[in-house]
Order: sequence, then C-alpha cells, then structure tokens
Amino acid sequence: MAVNLLAIESSCDDTSASVLQDGNILSNVVANQDVHQLYGGVVPEVASRAHQENILPVVDAALKKAGISKKELDAIAFTRGPGLIGSLIVGVSFAKGLALSLNIPLIQVNHMDAHVLAHFAEDPKPDFPFLCLTVSGGHTQIARVDAPDNMTILGKTIDDAAGEAFDKTGKLLGLPYPAGPIIDKNSKLGSALFNFPKPKVGELDFSFSGLKTSIRYFLQKEREKNINFIEENMNDICRSVQDRIVSILMDKLETAADQTGIKEVAIAGGVSANNALRASIKEVGEKKGWNTYIPAFQYCTDNAGMIAVAGYFKYLNKDFVGQDVAASARI
Repeated sequence: MAVNLLAIESSCDDTSASVLQDGNILSNVVANQDVHQLYGGVVPEVASRAHQENILPVVDAALKKAGISKKELDAIAFTRGPGLIGSLIVGVSFAKGLALSLNIPLIQVNHMDAHVLAHFAEDPKPDFPFLCLTVSGGHTQIARVDAPDNMTILGKTIDDAAGEAFDKTGKLLGLPYPAGPIIDKNSKLGSALFNFPKPKVGELDFSFSGLKTSIRYFLQKEREKNINFIEENMNDICRSVQDRIVSILMDKLETAADQTGIKEVAIAGGVSANNALRASIKEVGEKKGWNTYIPAFQYCTDNAGMIAVAGYFKYLNKDFVGQDVAASARI
C-alpha cells in the first residue's frame, strides 16, 4: 500500500499544502500574500487572517492536483515552528483538526530542518554527511547534516539574517517589498563600485546588522552631496550590496568545509534563489572539489513540499505527536 502524506506550511506569509506519495511529491501548492507590499514588510495580524482564508482552498487544490482524496491520507505533517505565532497557529490547528477527523497521525516539522531536507525532494540528492548553508528572511545558519534526524548547527546569525539585509537595504533604496529579487535583478546591470565592510564575528557565525547600518550611513552621506545619488546609481549600489552579502555567506561556508573536511555542500532557504549565490557556490565548489547542491526554485522559498519530505522521514520512524502539540514561534 502506498503511503500518502499531506503537508501544511504556514510559518510566515505563504500558505502552502503538498501531497507526497512514497517519498515522491505529487503536488506543491502555494498561495502568496501580496497585501504586505503595501506595508513594506510582513504584518503578522494580516498574515494570520490571510492564512485563515487561504488554507482550505490551498489544501483542496493540493489534494485535487495529486489525485488523492482525504480518506486516502495516512498522516498529516505540519510546520510547528519557528515562525510568526499567529500564522503557525492557523496551520497547526487545521492539521490537528483534519487529522482528528480522519483518525490519522500528526507529524511536527521544524521549518529550518525542512529547508535543509528540501534537497531530498528530487534528484540529485546529497550524501551524508553534508554541509548546508540555509539562508532565509529570518534565519542564516550552517549545519552539518549526518542524517535526516541528526543535524548540528555550526554557525548562525547573531542578529539580522541575510534575507533581512536584502529587504532592509531595499527599503533604504525605496524598492518595493520583497526587495531581494529586485536587488538580484538590478545587480545584473551594475558593477560593485562601492565597498561595504565585512562584519567581524565568530568564525562561523553571521552578523548583518552592521552591514545594514553602514549602507544607511553611506546612502545618507552620498545623498547630502547629490540628492539623486540612489536613482543615478541604483544598479551599482544593488550589485555592491549583493556581492558583499554573498561574499560573507561564502566565506563562512568555505571555512566550515575546510574545518570539517566535508565536500558534500548545499545551500537552502529563500535566499538560495539568489542568482549570485547560486553561481558563487558552483564556482567555489569547482575550485574546492565540492559536490554542490542547490534546490529547484519552488523548494527554495517557504513551501509545503519541503515539509512533506521532512515529514516522510519522520513517518518512516513512526515519529508522531499527539493532539496536545502547540505551535512554537522559537522552536
């Protein structure tokens, strides 16, 4: 008998549902919330209300696309955390209610672990152990992955994450939210003419708050001399900022690989969709003799497909939770 698993992701502002059968993803449906562009960032209360509106049609669409009825489901996986507590509660409550009505097990998934395990959504898959640099809007970390249930955090952000650095820079430049993809696009037309500092923190830890501050002061100083500085130098500013963020990420990843001797190296998370980062890991990987892995774009940003993959590993180990499970913003 085939194992059919429904997965639900609602950690931030995207509502997503996925159906997986025997380890193969049959559907991966995502509903975005464009309303946050009006505010220049995600508004938690608005996100929670949108999840309530989206979750039923998204789950229905995922089941129909997969050709699976809810009565054929064997378990439901869901994001327990980390994330926005209101958004998480919507997904967790829906998963608990549906699992109870169908009398099937519940599987809790750590959102960050799922980003790492997104590499097992399709081929090629990394061999264990491997290193994974996970870069998203709220988190930046390097993990050593010895097994699906055995990950060791080697370094993490101590303040702002890389995704925040992109979005906050975008706000300073007057770009709409989310700014990361726009900075990526503009960078292709610019040159790295402006030099921004590298933060001095622990060997494998990350800090982007100082970079953000230096960018703000730089723009203030230049606009005092030329009020149109940003508009006239937009592409070069974007390229300079992006190159610095990518260099910080890759320097840490290189250090981790050198220290551990591991040559199976991967990136994951929303910022792994960035073209410069994707090109950089390939380039460095060729020089260092790494086997490099980059998820398909649909598995980079928040999606239920990665929750389904992580949930399937837990299903095989019968790692279930009860109806008393609760959402956790800082799991």
